[in-house]
Amino acid sequence: MNWLFKEEPSNYSFAEFTKDGGTIWSGVKNPLAQKHLRGVQKGDRVFYYHTGGEKAVVGIAKATSSAYPDPKDKTGKAVVVDLAPDRPLPRPVTLAEIKASKKFSSFPLTRLPRLSVMPVSDAEWKEIEAMSRG
Repeated sequence: MNWLFKEEPSNYSFAEFTKDGGTIWSGVKNPLAQKHLRGVQKGDRVFYYHTGGEKAVVGIAKATSSAYPDPKDKTGKAVVVDLAPDRPLPRPVTLAEIKASKKFSSFPLTRLPRLSVMPVSDAEWKEIEAMSRG
């Protein structure tokens, strides 16, 4: 599967993530985002998206674990995923560019802008990678 994870760059940028060599992706509160996070499997590809002023897909990461219970969640409901950086995109692909393409009409990023974890179809993945090279 392919995913898109969102993060505020002032909180944890792709550059910091790359420097760290990986992280535990935690703190996801939204029930639908948690549902998606539960679906992440070791080896899945993940687009890293900067929110805030940037609003752009900036890099690619890889899930180094499948979802597992968040050790800090006392309720036992939340899950986390181990994530490692792969590479930055040749250039960021902005939300405005994605919204301007009819190829993304059903993409959750254009329909559910507050969702922090979402699936990405193979076709959407290929298109975003192509846009980053263009």
